[in-house]
Amino acid sequence: DVQLQASGGGLVQAGGSLRLSCAASGFTFDDYAIGWFRQAPGQEREGVSCIYSSDGSTYYADSVKGRFTISSDNGKNTVYLQMNSLKPDDTAVYYCAAADFMESWLVRSSPPHYWGQGTQVTVSS
Repeated sequence: DVQLQASGGGLVQAGGSLRLSCAASGFTFDDYAIGWFRQAPGQEREGVSCIYSSDGSTYYADSVKGRFTISSDNGKNTVYLQMNSLKPDDTAVYYCAAADFMESWLVRSSPPHYWGQGTQVTVSS
């Protein structure tokens, strides 16, 4: 009974901020890398960011580095993605995911095993 529930998406103006939340249940939280992918219509899936809470390791795509910050609250089994300085190119459906290794966010050949439903992020110009 593994579940990942993403929330926090919405409509914001360019330069604004949003915080996404991913609530996890049904597995040992510290044993997985957890984070977000995103996909816009007509574009390929992109690994945005993830965190391995057991040692604090994080990954950020070059396109969001310096603007997004990922964190975890182990007591709530929840991962957060603070998104600042949002751009119209950030518009996409954001999907929470969990994987055995952080490399799932770096290489397309190793996709995550667990996926949640997406939350829409729309950034207006």
